[in-house]
Amino acid sequence: MAQFLIETSWLLPVYGLIGAIASLPWSTGWVRRTGPRPAAYLNIFMTLVAFAHGMAIFRGIWNQGSQELIFTWFEAADLKLTFALDLSVVNMGALELIAGLSLLAQVFALGYMEKDWALARFFSLMGFFEGAMSGIVLSGSLFLSYSLLEILTLSTYLFVGFWYAQPLVVTAARDAFLTKRIGDVLLLMGLIALSAFAGSLNFNDLYEWVKTADLAPMTATLLGLALIAGPTGKCAQFPLHLWLDEAMEGPSPASILRNSVVVMCGAYVLIRLQPVVVLSPVALQALVVIGAVTAVGASLVAIAQIDLKRTLSYTTSAYLGLVFIAVGTEWPGVALMLLFTHAIAKALLFMSVGSIILTASGQNLTELGGLARKMPATTLAFVAGALGMVGVLPLGCFWAMRLGLDFLWGDHPLLVAVFLLVNGLTALNLMRVFRLVFLGPAQAKTRRAPEVAWQMAVPMVVLSITTLLLPLVMQQMSLLPPWRYINPPATALLVVSGLVGMGLGIWVPLSKSLIRSLNRPVRILQDLLAYDFYTESLYRVTVVLLVGSMARFSNWFDRYVVDGLVNAVGLVSLLSGESLKYSISGQSQLYLLTIITGVSLLGIFMTWSLW
Repeated sequence: MAQFLIETSWLLPVYGLIGAIASLPWSTGWVRRTGPRPAAYLNIFMTLVAFAHGMAIFRGIWNQGSQELIFTWFEAADLKLTFALDLSVVNMGALELIAGLSLLAQVFALGYMEKDWALARFFSLMGFFEGAMSGIVLSGSLFLSYSLLEILTLSTYLFVGFWYAQPLVVTAARDAFLTKRIGDVLLLMGLIALSAFAGSLNFNDLYEWVKTADLAPMTATLLGLALIAGPTGKCAQFPLHLWLDEAMEGPSPASILRNSVVVMCGAYVLIRLQPVVVLSPVALQALVVIGAVTAVGASLVAIAQIDLKRTLSYTTSAYLGLVFIAVGTEWPGVALMLLFTHAIAKALLFMSVGSIILTASGQNLTELGGLARKMPATTLAFVAGALGMVGVLPLGCFWAMRLGLDFLWGDHPLLVAVFLLVNGLTALNLMRVFRLVFLGPAQAKTRRAPEVAWQMAVPMVVLSITTLLLPLVMQQMSLLPPWRYINPPATALLVVSGLVGMGLGIWVPLSKSLIRSLNRPVRILQDLLAYDFYTESLYRVTVVLLVGSMARFSNWFDRYVVDGLVNAVGLVSLLSGESLKYSISGQSQLYLLTIITGVSLLGIFMTWSLW
């Protein structure tokens, strides 16, 4: 029975797609009489089936060991096209994480989107989301992974533009899609080049090819940079990080997955490509630089945001920056543990944020306050998620960051400082948000703020308990190191950085009025962080200006040069025809004389040119 379940593992990504397709009669409006809820129930049921099937396979793989399944989907003459699935404890654990968070997010969405007229369309998109993510973590082929990443990009575009009647939403969806497409195009170039070099795109074949690969330094560098460009865009890393901030215009239940497991998929592909990227030391250094700049920069920018969802989205980019550092320093185990622990804590934080937004009908931090007494389940969820995010012993992210500090301690002291700084700044930011939202007097929008319905409260409570019990799960899976191998100075610094950040978050004075400081240097710093170091403005005067100038030149050249030449030929033909019509006499002998004369002149000209 276990082997049969393993052999049918290809169904795991299909379950989500089945739910999405089965919801089409409701999402397209073909079925109206029953309302949109059956579409939601169908998708929740298919996700539950995927979770149960995945759990059975996880147990089988745990007992039998890793397996690779190869399926042939097209074969003709010498052409044979296959797709491979890698079944390992890591892959199945990631899939169970995706299925579990998707299930909780869908139940949460049932309450959050209850009165939305496009509920069925939302759940159809959730099915595509889940199917693409499940396929990515199981894929044993870079080509299949890239194809599924494209589906994920399309799903993100549709989710961000879900409320398409709002102009700001349409703009955000377009910008998010185009930003991610930059990385996708470069990744496609690297994929094609890698296929030509290695002769295969299956990850196991690539790993064997790397052992004997002999590429020129320039070729290896260009290949490595192309391969990391796609994950850079997917994980919202500098300079392709702005899309995640704009993606917050989408519904909050989608943000739960986007900030936890969707960005994880891009990083997961990067981890699978790490043995290939190792061919280029420049690409590894680029990963470290990109990750460090994003981690520190995003942590600073998050502190200056007043939008509840955006301040948390920047912390997502920061933690994914730490993942890039781990991959660039060739410690994929650290990257995997960071992804695992961050995904659970961040999903819980966004659930609590979704509850706040639904109850208060707003997400501006200056308009919130006093919710701790009114929304106990939401408060518990935020506190548990915040503690799970920062280095608080013994919760999840503490062990992931401690592992990173241990491996970087001797050779990369600057990167150790980056980890500690990100941990401290994240603790400061989360404490700032907690004070503004849950403490203090109630504001106009929070005076009447009841706790959310059970469809939203139950997933929050379940995930809160999971977050608090995560260390026990990690202990059962042998992910926690023995105490004798723990680096005491690194552990102490990690705990101190979290405590210092929390202390600063408690001590820093906060103002609801958001009056800018009268001190010019402080005001300049406030604006610098609030506007993300003016990255968008920098793009506008560089990349956007260049592309716009090229587009205007192309338009001018096409209109006045190409069209002008074509119009000139047409004008000459028109004038020639108009002039020749006056020479028409109707006498056939004159026509024959004209033809003979023309042919004779043509023959003389050709003969003369040959001489």
